[in-house]
Amino acid sequence: MEGTQVLISVDQDSPVPPYEQVRGQLAELIGDGRLPVGSRLPTVRQLAADLRLAANTVARAYRELEAAGLLETRGRNGTFVAPGRDDALDRLHQAAAGYAAEARRLGVPPDRALALVRAALDAIRHD
Repeated sequence: MEGTQVLISVDQDSPVPPYEQVRGQLAELIGDGRLPVGSRLPTVRQLAADLRLAANTVARAYRELEAAGLLETRGRNGTFVAPGRDDALDRLHQAAAGYAAEARRLGVPPDRALALVRAALDAIRHD
């Protein structure tokens, strides 16, 4: 992505928060291999400028992707697509992306969609 056209966009009229749009699109690009392991992402400031967002918005998306194991930050060297993803996580990511797309199609707000997932996970844990 660095040095090339930005592959994501943000719809300011969407009910989905901008950081979640950035996070979701990057996760999809990583999940389907369009951003392969080792790809260097633009700096937070560069992507924020390209998307006309606050740097904190992009930083939050990057942090969440790093927490999910999809990105790794190498200090001043930048942020990269993380190695070591496994097939199970890739399949789970695809399922999550499908769920998110279906929730959006049905008009379910993100916080409600997340609450449904949490309830389902809690139900499994108590079985």
